[in-house]
Parts: sequence; C-alpha cells; structure tokens
Amino acid sequence: MNVVSVYRLCFTVVLLCSWSALGKAKENERPNIIYVMTDDLGYGDLGCYGQKVIRTPNLDRMASEGMRFTDHYAGHTVCRPSRLVLWTGKHVGNTGLMGNRPRSLSGTETTVAKLLQNAGYVCGGVGKWALGHVENPSEIDNPGHPNRNGFDYWHGYMNQSQAHNYYPLHLWENDRQVLLPGNELLDHPQARGRVSSKRETYSHDVMTDAAMQFIRRNHRDPFLLHIHWTVPHANNEGGRVLKDGMEIPSYGGYANRDWPNPEKGFAAMVTRLDADMGRLFKLLKELAIDDNTIVFFTSDNGPHREGNHDHEFFDSNGPLKGYKRSMHDGGIRVPMIVRWPGKVQPGVTTDLPSAFWDYLPTACELAGVAAPDGIDGLSYLPTLLSQQDQPKHRYLYWASQEGETTIGVRKGHWKLVRYRKDRDGRADWRLYDLRNDVGEENDVSEEHPETVLELIDLLKNDDLPLIANRN
Repeated sequence: MNVVSVYRLCFTVVLLCSWSALGKAKENERPNIIYVMTDDLGYGDLGCYGQKVIRTPNLDRMASEGMRFTDHYAGHTVCRPSRLVLWTGKHVGNTGLMGNRPRSLSGTETTVAKLLQNAGYVCGGVGKWALGHVENPSEIDNPGHPNRNGFDYWHGYMNQSQAHNYYPLHLWENDRQVLLPGNELLDHPQARGRVSSKRETYSHDVMTDAAMQFIRRNHRDPFLLHIHWTVPHANNEGGRVLKDGMEIPSYGGYANRDWPNPEKGFAAMVTRLDADMGRLFKLLKELAIDDNTIVFFTSDNGPHREGNHDHEFFDSNGPLKGYKRSMHDGGIRVPMIVRWPGKVQPGVTTDLPSAFWDYLPTACELAGVAAPDGIDGLSYLPTLLSQQDQPKHRYLYWASQEGETTIGVRKGHWKLVRYRKDRDGRADWRLYDLRNDVGEENDVSEEHPETVLELIDLLKNDDLPLIANRN
C-alpha cells in the first residue's frame, strides 16, 4: 500500500469516527423521559394543588421548578382504559375500552414505548401493567406482555386485580416471577388471594428500587422510564376483610393523629410516594443527567372511596365535583407536573385543556420521532417550552360503562355530562360553564340549549358513542 493509499485510509477512518461521534452527540441530546403515574391520587391531594394536611414537599418543589397543569385530564375514570389511552394516543371512543373489563393488548398496537424503542431509546417500566393477563410462567408469551409492546424491561404486576395486594407472593421481572420474602396469603373466602396474613416485603418499595436501578444501568443512553405506582389505591379485598385497605408498612408522621387507620394509611402512602420522588430527583443529579431528563407526574384517574378511605376526609378532589368513576371533573381531572431544568420555565402554570392521549405525540416530539397517523393526541411540547404555536383540541371526550354518568365532553370552557338514567323521558345531558363553575354545581343546559346541541352534534359527526352501556 503506497503513502497516498495509507493517507486516504487514515482520513476515512478519522472521518467515520467523527461522523460516529457526531451521531452519538446528537443522540445524547435527546432527553431522557420519565413518566410517573400514581393510582387514584386526587386533584387536591398535593400541596401545590391546595392540600392542607398531607405533606408533599418534593412534589411541591417539583411544581416550583417546573410547570403545573391546572386542566389536565386522565384517559378515563378508572384504571385499565385510562392506561390504554396513554399507551396508544387514542381516546376511549377509538380504543373501544370504556370500563375496567379485562383487555389485553394484541401486540400489534402502536404504543409510545414501541415508537421510542424503534428510535433507539431503552424503554423500561415498573408498577401496574393491567393490559396483559399473565398469571403464571406458562403464559409469558401472551402478546399483551409489556416486553411484547415496546418495553425492554418491566418489573411489577401483570394482573390488575393482583395489584390490589401490596404484600403479594411475587412480582414479575420481565418473563420471570420474583418471590417477595416473608409474605403469605390470608386464607379467607372474601380475600380472593389478594390479602396477605404475613407482611414483610412491600411491593411499592421493590418496584421503586427497580426503577432506580434501571436509571443507573441506562443513564448513558437515552431512555424512557414509566413508573406506574399502585399507591394510593386501596386493597379493596383488604378493606372488606380487615376493614382497612390502605396497606402501608408505617403510618410515619401520621401515626399519632386522631384519625381512622385507613386515613392514616392514605396520608402515609401519599407522603411515601412524595419521598420517592425526592429520591428520583436526587439520583438524576447524582448521575449528572438532571438537565437532560424531563419528568412527568400525574394520576390515572380521580380519587377513590375504597378500602374504608373516604375521599372527602382530605378533600382529595379539591374544588372539583365527583370522584373515581364520575364523568364530572373530580373523576377525570388530575394533577400534572412537568419538570425539565433549563427547558421548562420554573414555577409556571398552564390552563391548557389536555389529556392522556396527548402524551404519545409529546413523547414522540421530544424524541425526534414522527407521531403515527390516526391518533387523537396533540403534542403539548410547545406549551412546555412556552411557545405560542400550541395546537388546541376541538373538544375532549370520555365515555364510561361505570358509575352513574356515561359521557363527558369538554370544549373550551363548556363541560357536558350525560347521566345514565334518563330525565323526564329524555337523555339527561347537563351543561356547566367552567369559567365560573369549576365545581360543576349549576346545570345551565336549559339556558344554553344551542350549546348542548352543538356538542352532541360534534360527537355524532365524529361517530362517537352518545352513551356507554354497562357490561
């Protein structure tokens, strides 16, 4: 090989290395994305949303360092359909799941995890999955398994009902069961295998540790992490059998309060998850990835009244009407805080009406991925970056097979709710003006019949259900 050839070879190698380094640098500019979803946390359960009793200092600080959404909505009033909306970017009118009946992903759906995985993100998750019914190791090929739907790693519950128990015999780590030492199930007909007689290993702590370990393993490359905590959901069976479904290792600072034990447990759950948010932010700073990591925090639906906990004890729905399973805002409007140092302005709020189906296109835009066609979501990244070109929804839509209300629609400041039972022989549609009635106390449908008809016509034109029948 002559000198010229050697020179050309060296130049080519240097150029290829430069291109590789440039590509790696651009890849590393893509932010890490962490999405934290609690279970049944109400709009009024955090200090930054008006809570006066339960302590949430880390989430309050997150709000002061980021953006707080005042008009953000879950995908549904209950767990499973709300999560399906989040994964697919489609509201329930297009997912077809309008209640908590069993539903497993088929493995063919386009999920936010698949989209980012294909773009080079390492995708992990912990907590409640709810969309793949896996009972035992022989069912690990179930197409609803998170590993078949974009997640490289998953540690948590596969079966939604088993997630009621905070002291289960095992959790799943990908396709294997991981036994939790010291837990034994209660032999009681009403326990249904979801109440433990011996309690040593708290599932929330195991899943939280798994999330921290995932970050440590993958912090050098862009990653997507979903943390789907089960707190502060009740153990419903535990509430029936033991009269206290708010399972927690310790009541902490609430132990000496003159409250019923379920209320001590609920408050301790919320403060515990808040402390874990503090752990999360401390880890991001320790690994020097805080500035390149965007963190979302929200809840899957409104507050519950289960496990002998009363949502009114701490005013969990704040100024809103209704709670879990209601089409009123107390059942679907949820806290949402987003923090991204240097990108999201600190201490700001937005009243942008947005919903879970907007997360998929937002995550795609953050990752530099084209959002798929046929979704209902709109990226709210412009709002996060304080830009003026934020696209707006014509309206937001929900339908439910559970509870006394069946349809919810929001268009601008108008909120339309349909009750399941007819009124005076006609469909019972009730209209509220959220500008001056955030609590939805005053039905103004008779004063504004044209608005009611306009909103119903929007649904008819888009071929959306006007009622969601019970299963």
